[in-house]
Amino acid sequence: MSYVEVPGAKVPIRMWTDPSTVEGVAMQQLRNVATLPWIKGLAVMPDVHYGKGATVGSVIAMRGAVCPAAVGVDIGCGMSAVRTSLTANDLPGDLSRLRSRIEQAIPVGRGMHADPVDPGRVYGFPEAGFGDLWSRFDYVADAVKFRRERATKQMGTLGAGNHFVEFCLDESGAVWLMLHSGSRNIGKELADYHIGEAQKLPHNQGLIDRDLAVFVADTPQMAAYRNDLFWAQEYAKYNRAIMMGLFQEVVRKEFRKARVTFEPVISCHHNYVAEERYEGMDLLVTRKGAIRAGSGDFGIIPGSMGTGSYIVKGLGNEKSFNSASHGAGRKMSRNAAKKRFSTRDLEEQTRGVECRKDSGVVDEIPGAYKPIEKVIDQQRDLVEVVAKLKQVICVKG
Repeated sequence: MSYVEVPGAKVPIRMWTDPSTVEGVAMQQLRNVATLPWIKGLAVMPDVHYGKGATVGSVIAMRGAVCPAAVGVDIGCGMSAVRTSLTANDLPGDLSRLRSRIEQAIPVGRGMHADPVDPGRVYGFPEAGFGDLWSRFDYVADAVKFRRERATKQMGTLGAGNHFVEFCLDESGAVWLMLHSGSRNIGKELADYHIGEAQKLPHNQGLIDRDLAVFVADTPQMAAYRNDLFWAQEYAKYNRAIMMGLFQEVVRKEFRKARVTFEPVISCHHNYVAEERYEGMDLLVTRKGAIRAGSGDFGIIPGSMGTGSYIVKGLGNEKSFNSASHGAGRKMSRNAAKKRFSTRDLEEQTRGVECRKDSGVVDEIPGAYKPIEKVIDQQRDLVEVVAKLKQVICVKG
């Protein structure tokens, strides 16, 4: 489908989904965002749902301002995927050992590495290591400085919630490795700190929603936020790169005889800010639960833990600010999913996938998410499908 335009106070709301299917609280959030004085455009992806301040699945373009809640609290959260030389014929009948090896290599949930990962020992990691990431940490907000040791040990860890590591097959039988994570707790703490700082500023008093507080250009508060934001985005990028290297090393060892090779890794943020130019204006574009889909840009749009995912290529649609959805999107809250579904439902909906099937992940059940095929179909003018993947192993936090 192309987009549907809904009137907004300052800008029209362009929606790549049927507005009547969007939950009322999410629709109100979109209308709230459209009232912000600095806004120049608002695009809504088909995976849209309620979030903190701004909906997940929204792309907000502002001039001279940025809203931390429109980035998301997991700054830099995103996806990585790589096609391997393995095929379905190389896989053993029992995948539990491989899942166990992945879980041993990549800490999940609140877990962290006993010692910080040495990037020089990680397969495929850039020789430059983390660059100046850790020297730049000296200049982030004082409120998180004491978290340095934990942040270094969490580098290369998965986290919990909807984050995952997956072993997938495409329709030709080729094996792909895929993972989803962000800036771990350090990114969340930076986001929470700056949202709080923005809410104190005079220009944000009287906003329709205090969670939509913004920083404006040419102020020390904006400079401090952008410094910390871009640092956290880099942390998230390196976090995924470390995990992907650890994942590749597991696969190389487990399939030693196959001499596994890997194509270039595809990686994309879906909670971030970018400086982009549209209609002759330099804008700050926040993508919260959305990926960049400029012409030729590769992206990853995952479904739930029992369905499948898509590798896509952007079509460069400027009406969406060169964006597309970041996944299937939830159709019910975590609490609602826990009340609605049982572990038996989880077992049924993840049949054929080697994964956790206990009460701790019922809130991630496929039934709590929108159908990924429909979400893809609603954005045919934003992306083209390159590959469809189906997971055979899913590691959750």
